[in-house]
Amino acid sequence: MKYALFLGCKIPSRLPAYAASTRTVLQHLGVTLVDLEFNCCGYPARDVSRDAFVLAAARNLALAERAGLDLLTPCACCFGTLRHAITFLDEDAALRSRVTQALAAEGLAWSGKAEVEHVLPVLARVIGVDALAAAVRVPRTGLRVAAQYGCHALRPSNVARFDNPMAPTIFETLIRLTGATPVEWPRRLDCCGDPLHGANAPLSEQITRAKIADALASGAEVMCTACPHCHLRFDGVQADNTDPSIRTLLYTQLLGLALGLPAKSLGLSKGMPWTNGSVP
Repeated sequence: MKYALFLGCKIPSRLPAYAASTRTVLQHLGVTLVDLEFNCCGYPARDVSRDAFVLAAARNLALAERAGLDLLTPCACCFGTLRHAITFLDEDAALRSRVTQALAAEGLAWSGKAEVEHVLPVLARVIGVDALAAAVRVPRTGLRVAAQYGCHALRPSNVARFDNPMAPTIFETLIRLTGATPVEWPRRLDCCGDPLHGANAPLSEQITRAKIADALASGAEVMCTACPHCHLRFDGVQADNTDPSIRTLLYTQLLGLALGLPAKSLGLSKGMPWTNGSVP
């Protein structure tokens, strides 16, 4: 099993623990990850130029296609952006012609052969829940976890094809197999507030804090994420707290701990409450 790993921009620069834990967990599970010379997914250009956004995404897809690999990303935003670009290219012949011409200048071509996958469905459906459960060595029994899906993974459903956008279960299923307990919380499908931060920081913070309060009221000890934007937003509103009201934990870190992998290899510090029982 082999994929081209697409980390995007935010993970290497601001959340390297997500890159480390993704590599560590997938390699432990027998997945080969290949690094290509990818560029930005194109998301920041969406509101400026549709052609620039789609071309940036298509170049990444073309690089994966040239390598004969499907593309795997841990970033829900990159996942949604790349899936959107494929949809736009399929639907708009004129756009496809312009992008094809631009790619040809670099000796690249896009034909739609390379698939785009997020790490959670790959774990759940490709590797498989049963195989993951059998690989668990240090169950995180007793840990109560709020699953933060993120918007781009679920919507629009005809583009993402991730899970039921109104009643998803994949994240809770993956949490449960680690031995942890996923909590039910009313705001689990709400936006984290990150897309608003640049335009209206107070409203963004209000949305984020409302989600944190809801998760805590529902009994969660940890907010589990699979999107760097969500993860950094929850950490950001609590940055001034020496003892955050709720801790954030990437799913790849949670799974890695359950697999018995060293906390350091997952980007975790020794002594964190959920690392108990893991290899130092």
